[in-house]
Amino acid sequence: MATMLYRLGVVVARRRWVVVGGWAAVLVAVAVSATLLAKPTTSAISIPGTESQRAIELLSKKFPGTGGASARIVVAAPPGHTLDEAEYTARAADALVALAKAPQVIAVTGFNEATLSADKQIAFADVQYAVPVSEVTQEAKDALQRLAGPARAAGLRVEFSGGVVSTTEAHGASSELYGVIIAYLVLALTLGGLVIAGMPLLNAGVGVGIGMLGIQVVTGFVELNSTAPALATMLGLAVGIDYALFIVARHRQQLRDGMQVEESIATASATAGSAVIFAGVTVIIALCGLAVAGIPFLTVMGLCAAATVAVTVVLAVTLTPAVLAVAGHRITASRIRTLNRRAEPKAHPFGARWARIVTARPWLTVVACLAVVGGMALPVLDLRLGLPSDGTKSTGTTERRAYDLLAKGFGPGFNAPLTLVLYGPGRTDMKAIGEQAAPLLRADPDVAVAVPAATNQAGDVVILSVIPKSGPDSQQTKDLVRRIRAAGEQARQQAGITAYVTGTTAVNNDVSDKLSAALAPFLVLIVVLALLLLLLVFRSILVPVKAVAGFLLSLGASLGAVTWVFQQGHAGGVFGVQAPAPILSFLPVLVIGILFGLAMDYEVFLVSRIKEAFTHHGDARRAIGDGMRDSARVVTAAGLIMAAVFTAFIFGGDVIIKAIGFSLAVGVAVDAFIVRMTLVPAVLHILGRGAWWLPRPLQRLLPNVDVEGATLVRPVVVIKKAPEPVSARGSARNGGS
Repeated sequence: MATMLYRLGVVVARRRWVVVGGWAAVLVAVAVSATLLAKPTTSAISIPGTESQRAIELLSKKFPGTGGASARIVVAAPPGHTLDEAEYTARAADALVALAKAPQVIAVTGFNEATLSADKQIAFADVQYAVPVSEVTQEAKDALQRLAGPARAAGLRVEFSGGVVSTTEAHGASSELYGVIIAYLVLALTLGGLVIAGMPLLNAGVGVGIGMLGIQVVTGFVELNSTAPALATMLGLAVGIDYALFIVARHRQQLRDGMQVEESIATASATAGSAVIFAGVTVIIALCGLAVAGIPFLTVMGLCAAATVAVTVVLAVTLTPAVLAVAGHRITASRIRTLNRRAEPKAHPFGARWARIVTARPWLTVVACLAVVGGMALPVLDLRLGLPSDGTKSTGTTERRAYDLLAKGFGPGFNAPLTLVLYGPGRTDMKAIGEQAAPLLRADPDVAVAVPAATNQAGDVVILSVIPKSGPDSQQTKDLVRRIRAAGEQARQQAGITAYVTGTTAVNNDVSDKLSAALAPFLVLIVVLALLLLLLVFRSILVPVKAVAGFLLSLGASLGAVTWVFQQGHAGGVFGVQAPAPILSFLPVLVIGILFGLAMDYEVFLVSRIKEAFTHHGDARRAIGDGMRDSARVVTAAGLIMAAVFTAFIFGGDVIIKAIGFSLAVGVAVDAFIVRMTLVPAVLHILGRGAWWLPRPLQRLLPNVDVEGATLVRPVVVIKKAPEPVSARGSARNGGS
């Protein structure tokens, strides 16, 4: 790999403008394609094969129109008034008549005694559409929103839920911008210059741009979840900056050591570039591994993020060297002397000093790290999974205000409606069956309302509306769904009637259950994958085991912290968490995949330098200080940058993105600074030479991928300003990784 990347670096350095122009053309082409093909994303989540999804498919076939979108209008009277006053009832009647004529609307019900709260302060109406939410036209949305104007002018509060009309807090790109600013400052301090600090940002910016525009192209052919672009942006920024940083930092060090520009670019591409490719492939494999869960929307999210990471990897080994070649020696100069001084080699660099501290009493270091990370992971024992309801959204959204009004006027269960579908093949009396089933449902202690809602024309399908007494995130509601389904299975066995429970709450429960079941197999896959990859890279038994154990510690700390804040409600105000709720059901799977890849990044960049030093002089404990002297500064900067980028997403408006950003920020910080920079050198010191032991049969069996570039044999390269050929041996002494 190193030889191939060395040759690529030579070609890129000599054809720098061709490479830069080629990437500019790719960016323009993808932008034009996105303009022509882009379609909206969706917030809907479904899993084929679940009971709730089978119910939706049955309704689409047997009861056309009932599987479409629905919107709920919630109205509250002004203080001192009630909604049964003549003025308000007249307005409600006129609004419903107008709304029934709106585009794509097939039914409007409500604003009557059945949908009026006991104190007559709050009422609601439901609007049924013939198409899913993603296909509701802007004209139909505008017709729904026009209802609010006159009503609000009369002093009424009007809010919407259901996803047809939605509002979010102003977010834009401001939080991402803060992360980029912090990253730039860290890069300037690490690399010692303002111009050179912009090069990793250029790599990340182009990568994210191509990735995001590519996702827009994909929406023209595949329905994408609205979280996919944000996840791709988050990862693209973080890894794009880090991958370019490793190559740029290596190149700058080599220039200061006296290497010529083109030779240095080729050497950096061969050494740091090899580690970048391995790290990137690890992240990509982990993200593609999300397909193991068998959940389409999660698979597509993983593939979109993996594609963005792949673009940033290719950019790192092509565009970054090309830009370095354009800049030449100018990247080693800075007009700010303080930055230059910070980047100069020191007699006792930070990495070497830190290595001495953590290995002076290695067992104490190990115990302290385990105590800190173990304490952070403790809340994970209380982890509950679910999907966010409107009750977790910001109070600045109309969905959250509608949620609060319904809970106040009718009880929390009105935000968790269930739909019971009864299907009797060949029967025509299902309406009567539904009327018999309603009182049986109402006998359940957690059912507030159960009434037949509609029967299809053939008479073989009846729909019952079931309102629980508990809210959508409640364990009681989940238990109610299980009891209804168990009773439905008895009905199927005794009378041949098929019963399905669906609705948003049931769908969310099914998604959570499927994801929970996929969690353990996915974690096992990731652990096995990590062991195999690291065995291949480091040609050691204990180093991969230590790396995987460190990853599990970081994962535990990440999930424990997100449970402590988002589920248990501690320090929620600091992070803008509106209300405690179960943890996003697909968050653990995402965090496992992403954090695994990022943890292996730091493992490779740090431990590969330690192994290189050990290979040179054979002293395992001395190699720890030598390797950390050369890599700790850059790994520290990379960890700070990645944590800053993820942290920036915490302060956006979307609760899903908040939770993902928070968990990844904590996971990366713990992994970079506690696990890799502290625990790893202490453990390696304890293991000594045994850390690099590999049985002889495996030595013969495993190929040597040479991530460190230790066996690199370079062809003779003619440098324009230095007519003598540069030997491979001399280059290896100056720039070997």
